[in-house]
Amino acid sequence: MNTERETETATSGRPAGTGGRPVRYVVLLASVAAVAYLIDLGTKIAATAALEGEEPVRILGGIVHLQLVRNPYAAFGMDFGGTWILALVALAVVAVILWFARKLRSTGWAIGLGLVLAGALGNLTDRVFRAPAPMHGHVVDFLSVFGPDGRYFPVFNAADSAITVGAVLIVVLSILGRDYDGTIARGRGKHTADDTEPGEDTEPGDDTAGDDTAGDDTDAGAAIAGDTAGDPPGDGGPAGGDATRPGRAARTDTEDDA
Repeated sequence: MNTERETETATSGRPAGTGGRPVRYVVLLASVAAVAYLIDLGTKIAATAALEGEEPVRILGGIVHLQLVRNPYAAFGMDFGGTWILALVALAVVAVILWFARKLRSTGWAIGLGLVLAGALGNLTDRVFRAPAPMHGHVVDFLSVFGPDGRYFPVFNAADSAITVGAVLIVVLSILGRDYDGTIARGRGKHTADDTEPGEDTEPGDDTAGDDTAGDDTDAGAAIAGDTAGDPPGDGGPAGGDATRPGRAARTDTEDDA
């Protein structure tokens, strides 16, 4: 099992835990997109039902005004051409995000792309299904800050907010060097978030010390072996010493008797 994980790390260039299909990041992206999309859809339905033909409603001490506006333009009232062009742009954004989802290995990027996806789908839904015609529908906006009628800031909706927050998050992650595939830029290279920090490597001296110790043991062993081999049999080595030479002791006793 460990061998398989090590092989995966070596061949993919990423830790084994991040290899394979990034299912959990896709699930996170889809969950964020679904929640944000439902919030946008629900608030638009509520705004259409409650604010149609009504005067702006002042809330939060006048910081926000609720006012129904049908917007044929892009987010925050920006005009980039006909509504059908904006619909095609939204479809392109959705396609790009789905392509990125296949390689996602970053939680921050998953959240950011999920918000952008929700915003694009939310406004695309209005352009496709709302009046005056399919692919030419007007987007429902209802949030005006610091004053009514978009006096200080264009009227917008929850989808516009999701796009803005998601885009800002992605820009911040890019500035910090964190890419969508989980790599982190450090100097001139890229590393995965799970890479070992520089200070965590084994100290070079540890290996050297081990080599020196092994060398000393080897030299000592060689010296002992050499001394043993150099001693003639019977001169006090392992093969035998004076105590193991009975012949010499016998001659000495005979001379004394004589």
